[in-house]
Amino acid sequence: MSTPAKSTPGGPLVAIGGAEDKTSEAEILRRVLSLSKKEAPVVGVITTASSVPDDVFGEYHEVFSGLGASEVLDIRIRERSDAASEQFVEMIRNSDIVFISGGDQMRLTNILGASPAMETIRAGHQSGTVIAGTSAGAACQSQTMVYGGPATDSLRKGAVQMAAGFGLVDGIIIDTHFLERGRFSRLMEVGATNPEYLGVGLGEDAAVLFEGDVMRAFGPGHVIIVDSSQISGSNVFELSDGEAVTVHNVIMHALVDGYGFNLKDRRVLGPEELRTEGLEHWVANS
Repeated sequence: MSTPAKSTPGGPLVAIGGAEDKTSEAEILRRVLSLSKKEAPVVGVITTASSVPDDVFGEYHEVFSGLGASEVLDIRIRERSDAASEQFVEMIRNSDIVFISGGDQMRLTNILGASPAMETIRAGHQSGTVIAGTSAGAACQSQTMVYGGPATDSLRKGAVQMAAGFGLVDGIIIDTHFLERGRFSRLMEVGATNPEYLGVGLGEDAAVLFEGDVMRAFGPGHVIIVDSSQISGSNVFELSDGEAVTVHNVIMHALVDGYGFNLKDRRVLGPEELRTEGLEHWVANS
């Protein structure tokens, strides 16, 4: 029996597959803003993962301001010393929404890991702050994260590179730009190596909201679920690194806006059942 996947208790947690619309409807970012339940929330943007933080912050400042944020904070953490700065810690503390941009997820974990800034992000999440991330900022949310591996053929032993993430959600591996960069084989290799992990492949301009045992898909793109908990066989343990993996009976689902997934029971939730789950979650947390 697989270990149940679940998000840690706290405020809304959103993972976005990257390349979300910032110019027209901005459907996903508009939804992120609404999750704060405030008319004009303060958004803190962390651009640590990016090599072009000026450009990235400028884009998010424009779109979040246009969507109704009262203030968009530039949380410019570039070095580990910045992650210990009281100035940046206070900016995180004052944010209703903490938004983590894309780039290199290893920069995120290396610079923010075991820092006062990360402690403040976790404390904020536990007290109800919205935490959202796109691309690298989504991949780092899981306890174990994917940080590398070729898209063309990762179904080889040892091809997918993994490291410790931030642990905001357990039992899940998140991969981003999933359809656009052909990353199916990456999550299949992860599942063959350890079937307990539920693979969540986020397409571009697609997102999920984690609420306890329920994961809700939203946005125009696709969310792909790769469930290896029922695999009937694999040769992965017999192989040397680089050799081709066979794996059987992998279950996949494609979700779109309005659908969800029960992480405990590992089953798809349709719109009607998802509304029921949402009501039960609201009652349990009221």
